[in-house]
Amino acid sequence: MTDVEVLKVFTGPDGRGNPLGILLDGRAVPEERRQSVAAALGFSETVFVDDPATGRIRIFTPARELPFAGHPTVGTGWFLRSRGFEGGVLRPPAGDVVTWQDGDLSWIRARPSWVHRIDTEQLATAADVESLTGPPAGGSASWYPWAWIDEQAGVLRSRYFVAEFGIAEDEATGAAAVLMGGMLRRRLEIRQGRGSVLLVRPGPDDTVEVGGRVERVDVRPLAS
Repeated sequence: MTDVEVLKVFTGPDGRGNPLGILLDGRAVPEERRQSVAAALGFSETVFVDDPATGRIRIFTPARELPFAGHPTVGTGWFLRSRGFEGGVLRPPAGDVVTWQDGDLSWIRARPSWVHRIDTEQLATAADVESLTGPPAGGSASWYPWAWIDEQAGVLRSRYFVAEFGIAEDEATGAAAVLMGGMLRRRLEIRQGRGSVLLVRPGPDDTVEVGGRVERVDVRPLAS
């Protein structure tokens, strides 16, 4: 029986964050079952750790596999460190993701070119973002509306509607944070979803660093 570790990633002051499922013994789940397992679990992403020592992982949404995603790598880096693996690099299909801990924050370093298509749209006010009930009719199936809360301080409000991944709305999107960091090239505090907080800063060689708090929720057996 393989266990699923459940974390919350990018937790904010009220304890909200984006749930993440991690299978430390990912190799126990055959390739042909992984997509159905991710769909059944229902998290925005589920990580299959194929080799914890080298950081080799695969990431699945309920609808498809992603070569890179942010909240899974932030969370998996934290989780592997908690289990005594100190390699410092995760290896999803997109490329090597450096990960480290700084106090109570888990960080990754990634490239915007690894991010799947996300249609960003700046709205006039944070209230406009708050009032949304979904994407516009006939609009993008991967839509990330955002607005400044405090432009001078780099604080913004965002949401992410991503029907193409089988997710009505993502609570916290690290890949979009990487994309925004690459676009704006400055330090950011992104307040997303119902209460998640993502921290962003420019990294070396046109990379972007994204960090946040991670909490363990529970562990559950994976149904055979």
